[in-house]
Amino acid sequence: MGQYVSDQMKADLRKLISEISEKPLEEVKDDSRFAEDLGIDSMMALEIVASIEKKYKTVIPEAEIPTIRSLNNIYDLLNKLIK
Repeated sequence: MGQYVSDQMKADLRKLISEISEKPLEEVKDDSRFAEDLGIDSMMALEIVASIEKKYKTVIPEAEIPTIRSLNNIYDLLNKLIK
């Protein structure tokens, strides 16, 4: 399986997380933990999921949502979902 998440997608996702968490872009790292490091709560997490689904025209399975704890998790998930 190939890598589908491009550098541009990573930059766009980082910007999205920065906007929703209201944290400066430089604080949003690939391995930043959403809840612990960025203060993202469950409502923000749902907003992130909805934004990703809309932007990339994909559906994130409900069972996968609890596994999304960092940008790295999003990259891995999108690599599995986008074919």
